[in-house]
Amino acid sequence: MQDPSLHLSSGVPQGSVLGPVLYNIFTSDLPQSPKVAVATFADDAAFLACSRDPKQASTLLQSQLNITHDWLTKWRIKASAPKSHHITFALRLETCPSVNLGRDKLPQSTCVKCLGFYLDRRMTWKDHIKNKRNEINFRFKNLLWLLGRQSALSLSNKLRVYCSIIKPIWIYGIQLWSSASKSNIVCLQRAQNNILRTLSSAPWYARNSEIHDYLEIPTVLVEAKRYSTNYKNRLATHPNPLSNLLLQPYPFKRLKRADVLTE
Repeated sequence: MQDPSLHLSSGVPQGSVLGPVLYNIFTSDLPQSPKVAVATFADDAAFLACSRDPKQASTLLQSQLNITHDWLTKWRIKASAPKSHHITFALRLETCPSVNLGRDKLPQSTCVKCLGFYLDRRMTWKDHIKNKRNEINFRFKNLLWLLGRQSALSLSNKLRVYCSIIKPIWIYGIQLWSSASKSNIVCLQRAQNNILRTLSSAPWYARNSEIHDYLEIPTVLVEAKRYSTNYKNRLATHPNPLSNLLLQPYPFKRLKRADVLTE
């Protein structure tokens, strides 16, 4: 019988119970630069360089990518440059110069997806809300046979299906994207209005506010304020010293927009 064991000279076994722990140990010495923020989650990594000069920001980022490429080559880890993105977060129209990972140039993007969030160039959350609404409409369309007006399912069970399957789509990360403008948030509110009106078989003359009150379902803005307030209160007692960054007064804002907690 052939020996099933295999000697690994690099990497960790995929799908094993200890895989995540071993991977964290294996990548614990990922090189870092003093002026570049490095954020890792599982096998994803993000590098953030900040500067008023776009060329200087790209120079700092390129320096980090160079030492990262050498580290990846040393430990025989293959990074996919075509699947990576280079984005400039700024209100100005000027874009940072391109950067390379090894010999491959990273493609420039105006929106990137990170941990379920769609981050646009100006951080308005417009693309994120648009994608979430499309996902809500797609999920609701697939469940229309169960939530539609012709369904024999009781109203209470329809609400349970909505709150457990559809609502978590837009609730995820609401503490962050709730800073979007009301014109963007209202897009999600329209989607919820349509769903609640359909599953409750409400007549055309019924107001959306009356439907929400009858079903005891809060609006998107109410949920945003509740989640944001609870999150801010938890940060006040969190032992991580970085949590104080959100509690300190900020002298200016990137966009002229009111805080969701003070509206």
